Amino acid sequence: MSVELLDGATIVSFVEDEEAFNGLIHDRFSNLDTNHDGFLSYSEILKEFQSMRVFETHFGIDVKRDPDELAHVYDSLFEKFVHDANGAVDLEEFKMETKRMMLAMANGLGFLPVQMLLEEDSFLKKAVEREAMKINA
Repeated sequence: MSVELLDGATIVSFVEDEEAFNGLIHDRFSNLDTNHDGFLSYSEILKEFQSMRVFETHFGIDVKRDPDELAHVYDSLFEKFVHDANGAVDLEEFKMETKRMMLAMANGLGFLPVQMLLEEDSFLKKAVEREAMKINA
């Protein structure tokens, strides 16, 4: 993990760079698709949801959540990714929903920089790295 300076413009710029964004989406999808069938099942994508620990922490401090409540949240999140009601997430659905969520984060952050603690392989960390490369070029 590292502390990075981030704003909404950094995220928007990353999402709009189709080559960089699509490359990361494809890599992440391939890593999550453990059975290599071209779809993410609930159990495959659940690991990604849980690794983010969004619902298990409050400002970085572990919080005990009701397991049934967590299951309901993860079920609802999964349903957001499945656009065609087939019970699995394909690459295009994964890309569309990830893009939507990242743009929502950008909108929430606004355009004033904030410091954030980011996981090394996170989408946000990749957006910051891309921005830094642009500045240093």
